[in-house]
Amino acid sequence: MVGTEHHQTALQRVTLPLIACLTLGLAPFVPEPHIVGKIRWLAGGAVGMGVTDWFDLCMHGAPFVWLLVSVVQVALARPAEPPA
Repeated sequence: MVGTEHHQTALQRVTLPLIACLTLGLAPFVPEPHIVGKIRWLAGGAVGMGVTDWFDLCMHGAPFVWLLVSVVQVALARPAEPPA
């Protein structure tokens, strides 16, 4: 629609990124979330991490980056002006 603005609430802006973090970001869940294992590996010096491991870290980390960006945008957003 041309000329119409869609204003989302703060909750609406972070809902989809939060769902992505809880599903795609943490999958597979057993025995531990995949991203946790990759972060431990990275914190341990990333010895032996191959290209696919780095790609995997980026893919599982992307929802968390999206959530962070959304939260920052909500925090920095100006209050909407009431319609005249």
